Amino acid sequence: MDERDCITTVEELKGLYGEVGRGAIAKQTDHIHAVYRPFIEAAPFAILSTVGPNGVESSPRGDPAGFVHVEDEKTLILPDRRGNNRIDSLRNIIADPRVALLFIIPGIGETIRVNGTAEISIRPDYLKRFAMGNRPPVSVLRVSVHTVFFQCSRAVVRAELWNEKSRVDRSTLPSAGDILRELSHNEIDGKAYDKALPQRVIDTLY
Repeated sequence: MDERDCITTVEELKGLYGEVGRGAIAKQTDHIHAVYRPFIEAAPFAILSTVGPNGVESSPRGDPAGFVHVEDEKTLILPDRRGNNRIDSLRNIIADPRVALLFIIPGIGETIRVNGTAEISIRPDYLKRFAMGNRPPVSVLRVSVHTVFFQCSRAVVRAELWNEKSRVDRSTLPSAGDILRELSHNEIDGKAYDKALPQRVIDTLY
């Protein structure tokens, strides 16, 4: 690649993109402002980003709306639900506590971005608070908030994310079993995996 085609300095970036709009600056706070709290409490889905020795990791997190609790204006608490035990995000947090959260609400164009640092907690009262039925999470993340701001709807509008006509038929893409069969060189029975998957998801949701 020709280096002349690459932007390598902040000055070059500023020259390319121009001045930051007043609104883009005004929207950022260093805490969970009252105007942002309803968005976090309405979100059933968030993407957690972490960074560690092996690079950057982004992980989906979801539960009923409000699953991320606003402890106070500088603190968020979220459960780490049952998964595949890779614990990539948690390993990263041990190495580097910096995290970012992107909150997404179905049907809403704006998203909320939170940056901060996290610690992994097994406090009994936290685990009890997030129990679903009689199944508490293994741990919870306590996030110290550094910056909060909303992202405008342009990306969602461009993607037509909430447009029913944009929905993709699942059968047009490889199934989970297809992927595992292919990548395991047929060591994993893909058809059996797909057949068992719906019930396994229900049985292991929490």
